[in-house]
Amino acid sequence: MTEHKRTALPSDAQSPSDLDPALQPRLVVTDLDGSLLDHHSYDFSPAKPWLARLKQLGVPVIPVTSKTRAELIPLREALGLTATPFIAENGAVIGLPPGWCHARLDRPGNGRDGVVIKHTGVDSGFIKARLNVWRKRLGVRFTRMGDLSLQQVMALTGLDETRAKAARQREGSEPLIWEDNAAALETFRIALEGDGLELTQGGRFWHVIGRLSDKGGAVEWLIKRFTALRGSPPLSLGLGDGPNDITMLETVDQAVVIRGCHALNVEPHNSALYRTNATGPTGWAEGVAHWWGRDDGRLEMAPVNDAAASDYKPREASV
Repeated sequence: MTEHKRTALPSDAQSPSDLDPALQPRLVVTDLDGSLLDHHSYDFSPAKPWLARLKQLGVPVIPVTSKTRAELIPLREALGLTATPFIAENGAVIGLPPGWCHARLDRPGNGRDGVVIKHTGVDSGFIKARLNVWRKRLGVRFTRMGDLSLQQVMALTGLDETRAKAARQREGSEPLIWEDNAAALETFRIALEGDGLELTQGGRFWHVIGRLSDKGGAVEWLIKRFTALRGSPPLSLGLGDGPNDITMLETVDQAVVIRGCHALNVEPHNSALYRTNATGPTGWAEGVAHWWGRDDGRLEMAPVNDAAASDYKPREASV
């Protein structure tokens, strides 16, 4: 898709053109559960000073998550990130607020979230159909989220009824619980590749998405959109704690692997890589400070307004 620079943007939107012209353009992409949000309590207060500072400077902070668009609607508001894009379902869905849209390329957003939605791969209906085929043909054991009742999803994830319903509103992916051995998993993975699908590991589920729909591909698309709007490429910083964050961390200029509350291997290939000592939002703030806390006095000394970030603590589980 060819990008054309937009000449007029809403005055109240945090778009690339809102950035301090004295700063090199910057962009933050971040995982949520176990990264910006605490793995257990889902609190993000340790990250609030940096969130407020970046918001004041007009540096977009973009959630990149396995959550659905429906789950992100209230969460973006709570985090103060409604003016920035989001990437949902591990890269299958990109949401663009008005300040990130091109008048000639993007249809107006609809629904209460008011964003333009880009689907980067196949729809969830195709994925579900192929999963049913391969489960029968290979004789492998797994349970799709779509196989679970609402009550089972609530019991498995700890979500309340409203958020469990939102987690089931898949557009371009399908979570599953793997119940077979490692050899069967590899056979299953190869079968999915023949359908143009891939398997990625999340916090509680494996996720099946289109092969071109991972977090890294979606982040690359947004960086190109940012460059078209801003007129120059940004210095990009990515933060995450899980295997499904690896492609994102390999796409950005500077990467942070936040120490996770799990034993999963996270080894992105990025020469500018920092591993935190702290977990969750404390590690998130540690990672941002490592790369950006000392290289520019305006970033380090900018006054912080805590009101720019919410005290919301979402009681929900990573999928």
